[in-house]
Amino acid sequence: MSSPENSEPHVPAGNTRNLIAACSAIAVFGLAFGMTAPLLSLLLQQQDVASNLIGLNSAMMPIGILLFSPMIPALSERYSPKRVAIVAALVTAVLILGYKTFDNIAAWFVLRTLHGMAIATLFILSETWIVGSASGANRGKVVAVYASILSASFATGPALIGLIGIDGWAPFIIGATAIVIGVIPITLIRDVELEKSEESSTSGILSFAPQAPMLVAAVGCFAIFDAATLSLLPVYGVENGLTASTAAFALTALIIGNIFLQYPIGWLADQIPARTLLIWLAGITAMVTAALPWLLHSILLWPALVLAGSTGYGVYTVSLKSLGDRFTGRELINGSATFSVMWGIGALFGSISGGWSIEISVTYGLPLLLVIVYLLLIVGLYIRRNASDNNQ
Repeated sequence: MSSPENSEPHVPAGNTRNLIAACSAIAVFGLAFGMTAPLLSLLLQQQDVASNLIGLNSAMMPIGILLFSPMIPALSERYSPKRVAIVAALVTAVLILGYKTFDNIAAWFVLRTLHGMAIATLFILSETWIVGSASGANRGKVVAVYASILSASFATGPALIGLIGIDGWAPFIIGATAIVIGVIPITLIRDVELEKSEESSTSGILSFAPQAPMLVAAVGCFAIFDAATLSLLPVYGVENGLTASTAAFALTALIIGNIFLQYPIGWLADQIPARTLLIWLAGITAMVTAALPWLLHSILLWPALVLAGSTGYGVYTVSLKSLGDRFTGRELINGSATFSVMWGIGALFGSISGGWSIEISVTYGLPLLLVIVYLLLIVGLYIRRNASDNNQ
C-alpha cells in the first residue's frame, strides 16, 4: 500500500543483514554488467559493424527488461524473491559465456534479450531489498551508498576492459565468475513475506505509474542517459579520435562521479524536496554534456565526465529514494518493476537513438541527444511543481 510522503515507512526485520547482502550482490552484478556493454560494443565495432546497428543490438537488453519486468512481482510472490534472484543470477552467468560461444551478431540479438530479462530480475529485487530495508530518515543516504557501490562496480567493468582488452575468453570468464560469486550474498537475504494479490502483475505496474508520474519520467530520462553512454560512449570516443582503451576509461570516468558524489546527493535528498533537487541535477547534467564536443581532447574532459556522471546518475538515486518514502510491501516491488519497465523503454530509445545520433553527427549528435532529454525533464518537473502549487 502507498503511504504519505511525510510518514515513516515500515522497516522490515533483518534490515541491516539485507542491506549488506543486497549491496554485496549488486556490486558483482554491476561489475559483470559494466564489462559486458562496452565489451560487446567494441567487439562489434572491431568487426566494422555500423554504429546504428551496434545501438540496435544494445537495445535488445532493454527489450528483455520490458518483456520480463511485469512478471517479476508475481514470480516473487509464488517462488520467493530470493529463489527468483538466484536462478536469474545463474542464468546470467551462462549467458555471458554464451556471447563468446556464439560469436556472431545474430546470436547476440537473442542472447542480449535473454540477458535483459535476467538483469531486470536481479536489479528489481536487489533495489527492493535496499529501499525496503532503509529507514525513512536516512533512506537518501542509504540509497546513495547503494548507488556508489553499484557505480564502483560499473566503473570497474570498463576499466578491466581497458586493462585486459577485448580479445579472447578472459573478459567473459571474469564476468561469469563475478555473477556466480554474487549468488553467495543473495543466500543470506531474509525474504519478507509478500501479501498475495488478486490483481495481475501487469495491471499492478500499469496502475502504479499514475501515482508517481514524474518519478517514472525521471527514471526514463536517466535510462536514456545510462544506455546511450554505457553502450555508445566508447564508440563515440573512438569515432572522435580516442583510442579504444582511452574511450573505455572515459566511460569509467563518467561512472566514477557516481561513486564519490552520490552520498552528498543522498544527503541533499533527505533535506530538500525531490523535485527541486531533480531540477538542479538535470540542469547541471545538460550544461556539462553540452560542452563535451569541445572537451574531447582536453584534460578538462575527465572532470567534466565525472561531474556529468554524478548528476546524471543522481537523478536515479533521488527517484529511488522517493519511491521508498512513498511505498511499501507489494507496491514497493510494483514500483521497482515500474522503474525497470521505464528503464527498459528509456534504454531502448537511448540505445537506438544514440547510435543514430552518432551516424547523423559524429561530434555533436550524442551530446545533443542527452542535453535535449534532460531539458525535457526539467520542463516536466517545473510543470508538475507549478500544478501542485496551484492545487494547494
